Amino acid sequence: MAPQPGHQAVVRVPVATLWADPDAVRPIDGPALRDRPDVAAWVAGMDRDQWVGDCVLTQLLLGEPVLVTGAGPDGWVRVVALGQPAAKLAPRGYPGWMRSAHLAAPADAGPAGPALVVDVRRTTLHEAAGGPPALTGVVLGTHLTSAGRLADGWRPVRAPGRVEPLWAPEGDLVPLPAERPEAKEVLAVAERLRDLVYIWGGLSTDGIDCSGLVHLAWRRYGVTLPRDADDQAEATTPLALDDERPGDLYFFARPGRRIHHVGIVTAEPHGGRRRMLHACYLTRRVVEEELPPDRVATLVGAHRV
Repeated sequence: MAPQPGHQAVVRVPVATLWADPDAVRPIDGPALRDRPDVAAWVAGMDRDQWVGDCVLTQLLLGEPVLVTGAGPDGWVRVVALGQPAAKLAPRGYPGWMRSAHLAAPADAGPAGPALVVDVRRTTLHEAAGGPPALTGVVLGTHLTSAGRLADGWRPVRAPGRVEPLWAPEGDLVPLPAERPEAKEVLAVAERLRDLVYIWGGLSTDGIDCSGLVHLAWRRYGVTLPRDADDQAEATTPLALDDERPGDLYFFARPGRRIHHVGIVTAEPHGGRRRMLHACYLTRRVVEEELPPDRVATLVGAHRV
């Protein structure tokens, strides 16, 4: 049954895309719209210009909750992504449109197993320990719940829309930390995504944007940051320039404009020179570099999470 307005639902596919409007999607977006979306194929099928189409708002990961706020034609629903704060857009979370086939009803309340998180770029959930694949392309930062004991190097987990557990390779999952991480730990996660393709609105290890990189790296440790760079600046603590340390954030804006870019500090400043890791719109990749002159000219502050 399709999720109904006024009810919560959860994402049942590894990566679901949130769109600006059903009419905004392009022919090239077909793989991301399938009932079983193939986000890797979608990214591979686009050229550099299509990677930055503004029809994509953000992406949601397996198990992520949404509030359904309206129904559209041909299997589309309007939702609010409850795990992605977006204060300037909506008080409850990031609003947009998605395919109803990518959602399932929340599981009935019951005893919850230990919380886990995917700690590799991509993993596959299987029908049984060592059995056939059930969900491929489950990405770094996806939160899962243990469904029982290990069996021969496989861990059972709960998956939305399924009664029976699915199974993941034991080494691909780690316990979700109960304590706040150090910034350098979050930086280490982000550094594992170097050279990843820049996708406007991307929030997965198939493609990501600047604020998505920051959001996903902190999500890996169970910390929820806003989705967009300007909201991330509002939610973090400003520092005096030259007080920043690795793992802090640099924010960028043009005169009289709102913040449009964010990067993660990778080294202490030295002689006025600064370095950061960021998903770069210009190179269309996640890169670590010294701030070039155009970035220095638009740097408006350093913040700490």
